[in-house]
Amino acid sequence: MRLTDLTIFNYKNISEAELHFSAKLNCFIGGNGQGKTNVLDAIHFLSFCRSYSSSIDHLCVRHGSEFMSLQGLYEHEDGTPEDIHIGLKTGQKKVVRRGKKAYRRISEHIGLIPLVMVSPADQILVTGGSEERRRFIDMVICQYDPAYTDSLIRYNKALQQRNVMLKQDEEPDPEVFRIFEEQMSREGEYIFRKRSEYISELIPIFQQFYNRISAGNEEVELHYVSHLQRGPLLEQLTGQRFKDRAVGYTLHGIHKDDLEMMQNGYPVRREGSQGQSKTFLIALKMAQFDFLCRTGSRTTPLLLLDDIFDKLDAERVEQIVKLVGGDRFGQIFITDTNRDHLDGILASTGSDSKIFIVEKGGISS
Repeated sequence: MRLTDLTIFNYKNISEAELHFSAKLNCFIGGNGQGKTNVLDAIHFLSFCRSYSSSIDHLCVRHGSEFMSLQGLYEHEDGTPEDIHIGLKTGQKKVVRRGKKAYRRISEHIGLIPLVMVSPADQILVTGGSEERRRFIDMVICQYDPAYTDSLIRYNKALQQRNVMLKQDEEPDPEVFRIFEEQMSREGEYIFRKRSEYISELIPIFQQFYNRISAGNEEVELHYVSHLQRGPLLEQLTGQRFKDRAVGYTLHGIHKDDLEMMQNGYPVRREGSQGQSKTFLIALKMAQFDFLCRTGSRTTPLLLLDDIFDKLDAERVEQIVKLVGGDRFGQIFITDTNRDHLDGILASTGSDSKIFIVEKGGISS
C-alpha cells in the first residue's frame, strides 16, 4: 500500500496542508511542538478512524474551528487507486467515506490500509496497565481478521450487560446471567485462540529484531497470560458469580488478558533502562509490521516512525537506520528534530525520498 497524497484541514495545529509523498521515504523535520507528529497522526486516523494519541475525536479539531477533514489518496500494489475521506464536525459523529460511499459501520474500514506506528507514547505499553497491551494485540489482529473485530464487540457488549446485572441490588435472574456468560464464553474462546496464535508467531520475529538492534546484548521474552489457560471460561464465570457480585464486576475473562514483557528474566518495566525499553518497543513494532506483511490481504503496511532515536545509543541508532533503509519495509514516514539521523537514513537507502520542514503547523518541502 502507498499513500500518494494527503490533504489536511483543521487537524490539531495544522490549519491546511496538501502533501504529495515519495513512494519510499518521507521525512518531517522540525522542533518540538511544531506539528510533525500531527501529520503522522492524521495518516493514522485515515487507517483506523481514530487518533493515535487520543480516544476523543473532537480533540483533533483545531482550536477555534468547528470541523476538520482528512483525505488520503492511495495506491494498492497492483496500481488500483483508493480514496479515503474522513470528516468530523463538532457535536456530530464522524463520517468515513471510501470513494464517495460512506461506511455504515466504521469497523468495516479497519484493515483496508494496514499501518504500524512507533511513537514515544508507546512507552505506556511497558509502564501502563494490561489494557494497553491488549489494545496493542487487538490492533494487529483486527487489521487482518474482521471476524475478530466483530467477536470483540459482541464479547464486550455481553460483558457490559453482565456487569450491569452484578451491580443490581436485587438478585438477578440466573437464566439471564447464563445467556450473557455463554456469549462471553463463546466469543472469549475465539478471541483467546486468535491472540494465542498471533503471539506465538510474533515472539521469534520480535526476538530477531531485538537481537539485531541490540547486537545480542540482552535476552528478551514475551509471555501471553490469560484466565482461559486455566480452563473453559464458562465454568470460571458461573463458578465466580458470588464473588463477582460482591465486587460488582467480572473478575475473569479475556478482558483481563496481559502480555508479560521480560528482559534477562525480569520485567522490562522494572529492570530496563530507557534505551533498552525503547529498543524493546521498536523491535515489537517491527515484528508487528513483519507479521502484517504475511497475513490478511498481504499488503505491505505503511510504517510511521515518530521520534524513535531519542534515548538510544549510536550503535542502536545505526542498526535501526540500516533496517528501515533496507528492502524489508515499504513506504515510510519518519519525524525527527535531528537532521543528521535522517541524512543517515537517506544515505543508506539511496532510494526515492522527500523531506518536509514543519514549523508552527505549516509544512513545506
